[in-house]
Amino acid sequence: MISDNVKKGITRSPNRSLLKACGYTDEEIEKPFIGVVNSFTEVVPGHIHLNTLSEAVKKGIYANGGTAFEFNTMAVCDGIAMGHEGMKYSLPSREIIADTVESMAKAHGFDGLVLIPSCDKIVPGMIMGALRLNIPFVVVTGGPMLPGEKYGNKYDLISVFEGVGEYQVGKIDEESLNEIENCACPGAGSCAGLFTANSMACLTEALGLSLPMCATTPAVDAQKVRIAKKSGMIVVDLVKNNIKATDILTKESFENAILVDLALGGSTNTTLHIPAIANEIESGFITLDDFDRLSSEVPHIASLRPGGEHFMIDLHRAGGIPAVMKVLEDKIRDVKTVSGKTIKEIVKSVKYIDYNIIRPIDKPVHKEAGLRILKGNLAPNGCVVKIGAVNPKMYKHEGPARVFNSEEESIKAILSGEIKEGDVVVIRYEGPAGGPGMREMLSPTSAICGMGLDDSVALITDGRFSGGSRGPCIGHISPEAMAGGPIAIIEEGDIISIDMMAKKIDLKLSDEEIKERLSKWKKPEPKVKKVI
Repeated sequence: MISDNVKKGITRSPNRSLLKACGYTDEEIEKPFIGVVNSFTEVVPGHIHLNTLSEAVKKGIYANGGTAFEFNTMAVCDGIAMGHEGMKYSLPSREIIADTVESMAKAHGFDGLVLIPSCDKIVPGMIMGALRLNIPFVVVTGGPMLPGEKYGNKYDLISVFEGVGEYQVGKIDEESLNEIENCACPGAGSCAGLFTANSMACLTEALGLSLPMCATTPAVDAQKVRIAKKSGMIVVDLVKNNIKATDILTKESFENAILVDLALGGSTNTTLHIPAIANEIESGFITLDDFDRLSSEVPHIASLRPGGEHFMIDLHRAGGIPAVMKVLEDKIRDVKTVSGKTIKEIVKSVKYIDYNIIRPIDKPVHKEAGLRILKGNLAPNGCVVKIGAVNPKMYKHEGPARVFNSEEESIKAILSGEIKEGDVVVIRYEGPAGGPGMREMLSPTSAICGMGLDDSVALITDGRFSGGSRGPCIGHISPEAMAGGPIAIIEEGDIISIDMMAKKIDLKLSDEEIKERLSKWKKPEPKVKKVI
């Protein structure tokens, strides 16, 4: 065992002495060392309950002959960080989390890990760090929040963001907005729709890294505690049988996850996180082109928030990810999972599917996959749109550019009524380098939707969107403006053409004009020159 490097032999007497200072006995030190990675924090609703799950995991580890060592990672709440400088820290926090997991596990000789993440960057960050170690691990995602309810209506966080836009145009008054604010997020869990946190939880289960039903089981459900306990037991078996993450994560495993993502219409952020996870196994193992290639294989089969009417609790009651994979059975590859069962064995055990929620393959919500990769002279390296959350009348759109060099500038214009039907809002210098940090921009997209412009106004950016964004919002325009991509030379009033069905996005200028403008472009000073 790896932990033998920490605990075996005369020369490790000092090491054992320090472990005993923590209260561990000789008998515990003899057993496999399992790190329990907990991202509990009192400021993020997706994480406020994770101590309960970590206790359950530790019980499972001890029940099966392992010794548990709990440690923590950080967790940024994107909703709280949204719309201000704090969002610049969100995506980079993924790397800090990965480094934390790698450093703690390497330094202390853990034989295996149970990861307990929730929310956007924490799920991929923990998995990335664990993959660097190539040791057995199981992921217990924290589970979705229940939707809020009032006056017979259901709400989630996006209801509040869009409520701001509704208030601005007089659709609701301040009292109504306050009522939505007070009921939309009723307690623990990652926000109630298929936003980035829950998208990543679903894909983690589809990858085979979580036990069946883990992704969709609500945070407040006792089943989540039982899953956590069983995960603690299973990781000890994985260690004893030397079943490592790379024995489970194959090219086929990633393709399964992408197919599930495309069929559900998950967050556009998955096109950042899945390749990043795969890159820890091999550079270029999964790319944006894989999403594009696989998008022709599956339709969009579930109408989930933010683009649809159903919440994560509805997906769970409909059969969860096993039921989704059952519907996609002809496309899904048979691979190993941490449960000890293969994907096909899990699919075979599905006894119930609510086809009102998870549509049959021949009666989908949309014939097209829920995510779409676009390319053209405006995005030579590609960009992404959650087409499953777009009004079909906006699949094809052409309009004048309204150009903004920051999210703040665009928000001011949107809320002051400067954006008109037919416009294409361009938000640039918000990419990884330009932002810096590639901020999510839920505020402008929600304001546009709340003001009733989502069926007539498109929005493009070299930044990214929250998984809660809906409408014709096209993100990750690459190359970004700060790198001298064509988005940098768009001028006010330039015509932008978007054709989602043809997978095209173009600036209606000649190649010569684009080349001339790019030759005159000068890289601006960075927005951040010191710690904020």
